[in-house]
Amino acid sequence: MNKIFNFFLVSDSTGETLDRIYLALKAQFPDNNYKIHHFAFMRTTTQTATLIEACKKAENPIILYTLVEKQTTNHIINECKTFNIPCFGLLDYLIPQFEKIFNQKATLKPSGQHKLNKEYYRKIEAMQFTLQHDDGQKLDTAVDADIIILGVSRTSKTPTSIYLGERGFKVSNIPLVPHQTLPNEIFKSSALKVGLVIDPNRLSDVRKTRMNILNDKKSSTYVNMETIYAELEESKKIFTSNKIPIIDVTRKSVEETAASIIKIIEIQKQQQND
Repeated sequence: MNKIFNFFLVSDSTGETLDRIYLALKAQFPDNNYKIHHFAFMRTTTQTATLIEACKKAENPIILYTLVEKQTTNHIINECKTFNIPCFGLLDYLIPQFEKIFNQKATLKPSGQHKLNKEYYRKIEAMQFTLQHDDGQKLDTAVDADIIILGVSRTSKTPTSIYLGERGFKVSNIPLVPHQTLPNEIFKSSALKVGLVIDPNRLSDVRKTRMNILNDKKSSTYVNMETIYAELEESKKIFTSNKIPIIDVTRKSVEETAASIIKIIEIQKQQQND
């Protein structure tokens, strides 16, 4: 039986950075069993005492932390040495190195990445736009998007849009529905247009799962393989005729699909600058 490793993610802010690092590490060692414990906004010795007590009671504890306040950091490091708890500071090496490169001292201010500045409000605006233009809503203003995502039903348009919205992109996602024609303005828009496709068998499975969740037993054509093949072929024709880049999402996570879209944007910008 595989060991259980208890990861304690300790941050003086929200812990978003740690979550992503943890998932990346976990993916490299998939055969182990893991439990995750979040300790966000860690800033007092009382909080660190609670953390260490929890680690002492856990099987195979490991601490990952992103802390910038030295007193809290040193206290955790010393306690970990005392109780032989593996402890890794993700910023401990980077900050001193960048102080040398930039020839200036770091602010060591917790939550420094969460300032309520123009960038923050730009992201809020992008998220609001994206949510308002989900699933073909507000087609009259969809052309104002940075990105327009097209595809048949259940090709991950909404989660991909939301992920991109969180990154600061205004996104419209529009379903391609049989026997319905999109306005020409959508295709003439200056927004980046991207078409999502998926393996027909995979799409059938996804749609069946969706129907089971909704307890919908009437939409037989929705999961009919002939219908699915026809929908996908028609979508590909639309993408090809309008010179829209196509991304196959069959084996892609939402993050990978979004990264592919961002890469297309970067390539287009590079081509415009050349």
